[in-house]
Amino acid sequence: MKVKLSKDYIIPFVGLKLGVHTYKFDITDAFFEIFEYSIIHKGNVEVELQLEKKETMLIGDFAIKGVVETECDRCADPVKTEIEGEYQLIYKFDTEPSDDETLIIVYPEEFEIDVKENILELITVSLPSRTIHKEGECNEEMLSILDEYILVSNEEAAEVADGESKEEPNENDEYVDPRWAALKKLKDDK
Repeated sequence: MKVKLSKDYIIPFVGLKLGVHTYKFDITDAFFEIFEYSIIHKGNVEVELQLEKKETMLIGDFAIKGVVETECDRCADPVKTEIEGEYQLIYKFDTEPSDDETLIIVYPEEFEIDVKENILELITVSLPSRTIHKEGECNEEMLSILDEYILVSNEEAAEVADGESKEEPNENDEYVDPRWAALKKLKDDK
């Protein structure tokens, strides 16, 4: 199954006429199983690729929409996240490598492009910067375990940042770097 699935994302461009060609991909759990180190475990995503062939390049406009399952950044349990995005990648026919992330070099000996890794990357960058459960849906057992390892409460960190802490530290108190406390205060003020 994995071999066939991999071939589903290969587009031979040598026989394509100049102009726009449309490809649709239904991304399911089997797609994410191809990638051993993907942060996305499951999903149901529709990807539409408008591939415009020109003399010296292929311009790929990807439209992505669906739901994926990844780990919650707070409790590490699975969480479903809606994603949506539009991206453009350029496949340039050339012999020199490029550092541009949106420019993919297609060397003269190549006759097809494999878009599966591009699709995975675009789905991954469509994720929000932080994926967490809605309030009250996190694994309470995991949150209580994490609370045991917090060295300083939010209130204590804010007091240190303000310089309001009136207590003298003793040898049993945990040291809080004032830079972290100041960053915490900035975050809380927003």
